[in-house]
Amino acid sequence: MNSLSNLCYAQGGHVFRQGDPTNGIFFIKSGNVCLTRVTESGNAVTIHNAQPGDMFAEASIYSDHYHCDAICSCSSEVVRVSKRAILLRLEDDSAFSEGITKRLAMQVQDYRQLLTLHAVKSANERVLLAVALGKLTGSVTQFASQIGLTKEACYRALKDLSEQGLLVKTGRGSYAPTPRGNDSHP
Repeated sequence: MNSLSNLCYAQGGHVFRQGDPTNGIFFIKSGNVCLTRVTESGNAVTIHNAQPGDMFAEASIYSDHYHCDAICSCSSEVVRVSKRAILLRLEDDSAFSEGITKRLAMQVQDYRQLLTLHAVKSANERVLLAVALGKLTGSVTQFASQIGLTKEACYRALKDLSEQGLLVKTGRGSYAPTPRGNDSHP
């Protein structure tokens, strides 16, 4: 297997499936890949929305099988780096090891931020905070799953927050916090 492989997927294509043997980590050149885990009760939970420039499936470096599905939300181009190449480079290149470690540390911080979001009881407050933190990067359905809400509760909260002037709808399924100093909300 080559150490680098450029791969193209159509919308809905699987980069890998939960339980598949691991063969590398991935970088997104274009598109969007949603990492989803199916719970014991059969519910799909979004654990990460990978965007261009993002790395995903890093845990696979030290695992035999992928622990989630990686599904393309739109046409996507990804680069797979073989597991063997990563392990060899980690051993031989301290700057590379440091770069990977920093990237993983940032992801730990991001996941801790998500845990904090899940602790917010009010759907409106959770959605407002999540939008302010830049978590709405994919579809509203993926966003709702990522922050632990039903899509219906998430849509209601987005509507309420927009009506209150706390969020501005910037496009289909796209929202941003209202800029500070705007006197249009109570």
